[in-house]
Amino acid sequence: MTVLRRVARPMLASMFISGGYGAVRDPARLAPVAEPVTDRVTEMLAPWSSLLPEDPERLVRLNGAVQLGAGLLLALGRAPRLASAALAVTLVPTTLAAHRYWTIEDPEKRAAQRVQFLKNTSLLGGLLIAAADTHGKPSLAYRTRSAASHASAAVAHQAHAAAGTARKHLP
Repeated sequence: MTVLRRVARPMLASMFISGGYGAVRDPARLAPVAEPVTDRVTEMLAPWSSLLPEDPERLVRLNGAVQLGAGLLLALGRAPRLASAALAVTLVPTTLAAHRYWTIEDPEKRAAQRVQFLKNTSLLGGLLIAAADTHGKPSLAYRTRSAASHASAAVAHQAHAAAGTARKHLP
């Protein structure tokens, strides 16, 4: 499975590295398409984050930088779960901005954008699987539950032993 991960991760990351680089290098080209989504995202997140830029070009560049950085991390196998999760988060607004097939009247263009939308949906599924991939090791949640169960059993055993000792010393 390790060989599979070493081959699959760079393949999955390649699109994000390429697209992220393009967005960082020339955000002005993508900003007009992204503006309807960036406006809504800025509006929704405004109460929680004053650090988020409001300018569509800066948001496109930020999204591209995250895609480039997380794509490189995923391709190199460094923090792959975190990188996959970050890519999944960036893919949603990218897809909603660039592939709004339901707004297109021309049947050919609509079909082409629907294919791109579904391709990104497929990529999102792959990223979610990669974000959940524990390399065959138990997840942190499982290990925490298991440790708590073992600790509880050990405490119960010690309490039972202490009660037995106390019974021996009581008249």
